[in-house]
Amino acid sequence: MAGLNTGLNGTMLQGFSWNLPPDGQHWRRLARLAPRLAEEGFTSVWMPPAYKGTAGINDVGYGVYDLWDLGEFDQRGSVATKYGTREEYQNAINALHEAGINVLADVVLNHRLGADGTQRVMATEVARDNRNYALEDPKPNPRPITAYTLYNFPGRAGALDDFTWDYHRFTAVDYDLSHEREGIFLLEGKKWAEDVDKENGNFDYLMGADVDLNDEQVYNQLVKWGTWYLNETGVNGVRLDAIKHMDRKFYLRWLNDMRTNLGRELFCVGEYWSADLGALKYYLGDEKAMSLFDVPLHFKFFHASHDGARIDFKHMLQGTLVESDPIHAVTFVDNHDTQPNQALESTVEAWFKPVAYSLILLREAGYPCVFFADLYGLPNDRIQAVAELPLLLEIRRRFAFGQQVDWFDEPDLVAWMRDGDNAHEQSGVVVVLSSHDGSEEPASKTLELGQSHAGEEWVCVLGENHGPIEVDETGKATFVVGRAMLSVFLRVEAARSLDNIPINI
Repeated sequence: MAGLNTGLNGTMLQGFSWNLPPDGQHWRRLARLAPRLAEEGFTSVWMPPAYKGTAGINDVGYGVYDLWDLGEFDQRGSVATKYGTREEYQNAINALHEAGINVLADVVLNHRLGADGTQRVMATEVARDNRNYALEDPKPNPRPITAYTLYNFPGRAGALDDFTWDYHRFTAVDYDLSHEREGIFLLEGKKWAEDVDKENGNFDYLMGADVDLNDEQVYNQLVKWGTWYLNETGVNGVRLDAIKHMDRKFYLRWLNDMRTNLGRELFCVGEYWSADLGALKYYLGDEKAMSLFDVPLHFKFFHASHDGARIDFKHMLQGTLVESDPIHAVTFVDNHDTQPNQALESTVEAWFKPVAYSLILLREAGYPCVFFADLYGLPNDRIQAVAELPLLLEIRRRFAFGQQVDWFDEPDLVAWMRDGDNAHEQSGVVVVLSSHDGSEEPASKTLELGQSHAGEEWVCVLGENHGPIEVDETGKATFVVGRAMLSVFLRVEAARSLDNIPINI
């Protein structure tokens, strides 16, 4: 399933970061930003989890307490979520829709935290590094524990839904109150889901009270909630959290039911956090019920940003989802999980981000996702804005069209061209990436653009401008990049029309 509006060079914005201030104002911010985001070329916005988390107004949204509370009930110490109230959430969705932007909701169904009560239940403690192995100490094992497994949502008092979650609906927990002991406790009568990632033997368990997705009452409840939520809010698609910990069969079934119940298409992108391309391809399977974030590509960027002069551009895209299955790849540079001080911290170094963004924004394949912090710069997250992003976004929106030709033939000097099309005036772009150290003559690359380009003048709009590039009568041109790692070239007339940089030609 392709990305939303890909025919218009669809571009997604991850519309949040981890350390946004807990001021309940973010839905209003997104509503105000909607016209500007549309002008910048964003066709969809992935919004953060909208339901009440265990930390109330301080919860980013992944510590799910109550899926039915979208900032409407006094629970976990607040009515509003970190981002605002239910009314403000709906207003933000409506504002984005009015600007012509689709909305993706963040769906977190793997776990619950912040239980309203405890229950006594028999459980077996298992090893953290091999969840298939029961610990021999302490004994006995299994044994009675006191688990946070009762969720009856007294602050909501049965409004919208009266389903009570108890220990029958969970697979495992991470704390035994009676012994004040942390661990991973598999509840009696339960077993791990089989079709999950095999890290730690079986990676079904992630955190909190692990939802038993194979329980039919749980499944029916999540179908009921999903149908209500998607119809109520009118969002266009979903981002699915932590799917490597969830039985693959669950989402094949649930997404089919959502699409059937809604009677319309539902774009979906899943977060399967693994650098192993094989694991992502297996999860997609033959059904391809969703797209996946291209985690292998992110790690290519991360490692390249630490390699310096040893960067191998020739093989940069090898072993990535966007190379293997471009239709189902959502590409990204960084996100809320990779930013500094997060559990999955793998932040791409700032100096390399313009290169990384050129590889996802100015190429044909994949559905690129831009990180909110990279676009605007957020001191709370220790992330500076990528100064080149507005220009790269404008070039994508206006000029990155037409057939793509690649010259990935040298480890330290590669290029590609989008040939342009008749539907977009002056479209076409040439990008050159170089890791030459500048100790020799300025780097350059001779490209055969084709005879249809004979006589054209191109100019560097990002990188070192060495003057106009003349395309000869055979369609060849030599693009001089000097010491610049990233160089982007447009036709002279296109360059003169740019909004985001002053240019003298």
